Amino acid sequence: MIKRYLLPEIEEIWSEENKIKKWLEVELAVLEVQVELGIIPKEALKIKEDIKDINYNWLLKRQSEIEKEVEHDVIAFLIALEEISEYAKYLHYGLTSSDVIDTANAIIFREALILIKKAYEEFIEVLKEKAIKYKYSPIMGRTHGVYAEPTTIGLKFLNYYSEALRNLKRLNDSIEEISYGKISGAVGNFAFLSPKIEELVMEKLNLKPENVSTQIIPRDRYAFVINNLVLLSENIERLALEIRLLMRTEVGEFLEPFYQKQRGSSAMPHKKNPIRSERINGLVRLIRGYLIPINENVALWHERDISHSSVERIILPDITSAIYYIIKLSKNIIENLIIDEQRIKENMEKFGKFYLTQPFLLKLVQKGISRKVAYEWLKRISQFEKENFENAIKNDPEIKKYLNEEEIDECLNWNYFKNVDEIYKRFF
Repeated sequence: MIKRYLLPEIEEIWSEENKIKKWLEVELAVLEVQVELGIIPKEALKIKEDIKDINYNWLLKRQSEIEKEVEHDVIAFLIALEEISEYAKYLHYGLTSSDVIDTANAIIFREALILIKKAYEEFIEVLKEKAIKYKYSPIMGRTHGVYAEPTTIGLKFLNYYSEALRNLKRLNDSIEEISYGKISGAVGNFAFLSPKIEELVMEKLNLKPENVSTQIIPRDRYAFVINNLVLLSENIERLALEIRLLMRTEVGEFLEPFYQKQRGSSAMPHKKNPIRSERINGLVRLIRGYLIPINENVALWHERDISHSSVERIILPDITSAIYYIIKLSKNIIENLIIDEQRIKENMEKFGKFYLTQPFLLKLVQKGISRKVAYEWLKRISQFEKENFENAIKNDPEIKKYLNEEEIDECLNWNYFKNVDEIYKRFF
């Protein structure tokens, strides 16, 4: 992820230094278990003393130098460690590279997901606050981008909040799904290891052993997590798009925060643009684009090939970094969102009450008029006498045959919000 959208706390998680620390953590956990089981001599533990003050910058640099010769990052890592300690020869006993890489990846990926979860929970609370604050505040509901029927601002936010809670559950499921490691050897059959070693190592690392692995952790786990992260990002995308649509000059109902020294255009000083919401929508396009390669990673040759590796080196840091960024940005937008209730009221009134057709339609059906005929009457009045709807419907000869003045007034003052409390009660 480019620096512009990379926040330091998640950058640290995906740093090369953290990766190599986790590799070493896995190797040492295996070594300790093998010493405990008498597989390798106790003296092997002396490596811990030799590397206690290890300079990870040096280790990374040395690994890189060796990798240029051997063209294998884990081998280069192990050779560099042997230059520090003679007891490094006991590392990687019976292992294959993916035992280390995949198990370390599980720890790193989980760290990133836990960080995302914390940020997302904070974002969710902001949605909840808005849903409660604006529970009864009217706003015009729109379908196809045009006026439909009134709803409330609170219900809009309650909808996003409800979706976010589903995503939070998926995020918890993702943390569970990714928390598996493997120490099963070259093709996953424990030829030089044992399931007992794997179980004890996973216990030390707070992971679960993969019940049946090949040379790698099955990649459906990664695909599951990434698909869930994309759904999470689309929750934010939908909200950002709503803000953009309601921020248009001719609408002006929601406005992103615009700070005192902020400028909207290099040429037009009057401009206030929804740049943050647009940035979110752009980043979600990128996030969604990772679905195809991560799903294609599931099917590999036989016990594995290495075509998945290059994909994951890019996708895992990028997608988690981008999602973490848009969550933090979205929280800031919603916390400081300007909701112009006066403008909302004006917009609801400016074209008259032409949208009040459904109560009339249903009332006429109750009176015995066919739905087709009633629909045609109301279509004519609402579409051709739109701004004069109230007077037109009161004076329409066909309507007056079936509805008295009291019934017409009831329809003109229809309460669209009578079940809002029930919706909230059912939800909460």
